[in-house]
Amino acid sequence: MSDERSAGTSTTAAEWLAGFEAVIGTSAPGPEVTEALLNLAGVAAHDSERIAAPIACWMAGVAGVDPAEALERAKQYAQDRAG
Repeated sequence: MSDERSAGTSTTAAEWLAGFEAVIGTSAPGPEVTEALLNLAGVAAHDSERIAAPIACWMAGVAGVDPAEALERAKQYAQDRAG
């Protein structure tokens, strides 16, 4: 996860997530889980509309599926759809 600030923002992603941890009552994921979630979001967004990215990550979390496993399932689903 990059710590670079985007144009127009005053907080990095790491800073924002650290603050959000206190609000939501859980810790942000570590680097490996973060990478899997970002890749899962990428598969969902590239295989459909961008809105699928955050929703797919939420679905994996609610289902209790490990992000790395969810990523593999998403890749397989996208491959199966491509025929």
